[in-house]
Amino acid sequence: MTPLLILITIAAYFTVLFFISSLSGRKADNAGFFSGNRKSPWYVVAFATIGAAISGVTFVSVPGMVANDGFSYLQMVLGFAVGQFIIAFVLIPLFYKMNLTSIYEYLENRFGLASYKTGAWLFFISKMLGAAIRLFIVCVVLQLLVFKPLHIPFIFNVIFTVGIVWVYTFKGGVKTLIWTDSFKTFCLIVSVGLCIYYIAAKLGLDANGLFSVIKDSEWSKTFFFDDGNDRHFFFKQFFAGIFTMIATTGLDQDMMQKTLSCKNFKDSQKNMITGGVLQIAVNLLFMMLGVLLYTYAQKMQIALPEKGDEVFPFLATGGFFPTIVSVLFIIGLISAAYAAAGSALTALTTSFTVDILESPKRKSESEVVRIRKKVHVGMAVVMGIVIFIINLLNNDSVINTVYMLASYTYGPLLGMFTFGIFMKNRVKDRMAPFVAIISPVLCFILDVNSTHWLNGYVFSHERLILNALFAFIGLWIFSKKK
Repeated sequence: MTPLLILITIAAYFTVLFFISSLSGRKADNAGFFSGNRKSPWYVVAFATIGAAISGVTFVSVPGMVANDGFSYLQMVLGFAVGQFIIAFVLIPLFYKMNLTSIYEYLENRFGLASYKTGAWLFFISKMLGAAIRLFIVCVVLQLLVFKPLHIPFIFNVIFTVGIVWVYTFKGGVKTLIWTDSFKTFCLIVSVGLCIYYIAAKLGLDANGLFSVIKDSEWSKTFFFDDGNDRHFFFKQFFAGIFTMIATTGLDQDMMQKTLSCKNFKDSQKNMITGGVLQIAVNLLFMMLGVLLYTYAQKMQIALPEKGDEVFPFLATGGFFPTIVSVLFIIGLISAAYAAAGSALTALTTSFTVDILESPKRKSESEVVRIRKKVHVGMAVVMGIVIFIINLLNNDSVINTVYMLASYTYGPLLGMFTFGIFMKNRVKDRMAPFVAIISPVLCFILDVNSTHWLNGYVFSHERLILNALFAFIGLWIFSKKK
């Protein structure tokens, strides 16, 4: 696939995206940017959320994971669905009752100002790192396919990629994202489905043959109940999925910002439950695609890249399939990646403006608009810098890096909200920052030494639960009964 064809594909895609953005962002005020004026249709939000939740990391990494992990990731996805039910019936009614713009305002009401600021900064660090890693994978693919053949340095790739995200989220915020993410989700699902169709055709498989190959494949093993120390063990993955979803969606300003843009909490619950079901189906498509890619490479005796993250880009754009597969890969990748990045940039702008600067409490409407626009530019610049640094340090499967970071940064948030909702104790507010720092440190120490201290036990994504438990205990220690 030539760099020119890739650029034409990207240009055509963003022409449609900017058209949708300009229509939906008209007359958007601060309420429209921060909360979509609380008028978003729940079914549109549910569909849009898929594009934001399934990022470029998922698009590239999940198909490449099946060689080493089989379908074990589906165990975690099932946990995601359960987590979304918990969010729907525990967190959403609470947030609507308090009429929150930022969900971290709950911590101020429950504990105090120090806890509120701690939650906001935890989100800021978590989301900035997570969004940068997700957008990094797009930059890597674009560098390989476009910028490197044109002898353009990586830094200009980053500026181009982040700049596009900034442009289409600049005006409308959440009000725009609901509709642009819906378009991106549509492109993502169609791209994956058609890639499966064309690759199956290349293998000479009809529908029955396709499902038979996947069912009988050595790479499609899903449930692992044999070894409790194995990182694929079902209960590790399943419960990690539940708590990861609660932390990274229910306690994440990015994901909840769109959910809270629905008209009422009943509509938000419908959105959350529907999204949980759809997420299982879409992730299953990615894993099916992975089996087909490895089956094709094995049949044709193709030497694949060592990193699983590079397998799908290598095969999709390497001339092994019809050109349409390359085009669909690019459309699917940018749809997934830019949905997540645009959503994250809007949420970071909202949280920094509302939580850290507290502008809406102190400034007029016009002053908040001016501050919000400056913060939006600043968030884009910081994201670009982080992406460039990640490029210098990258040495692991990207999706594993995302969840590892989430377990350390979202863990204290999960512990704080859990304590606030289920305990009646009054916490010493000034100790919250200390608890948020010491919890990940203790978790890291136990994680590093687990094989020696716990008879060979290896932590996986369930380290988030451990981190939250340390935070919960820390808050309990620095609390007293009302």
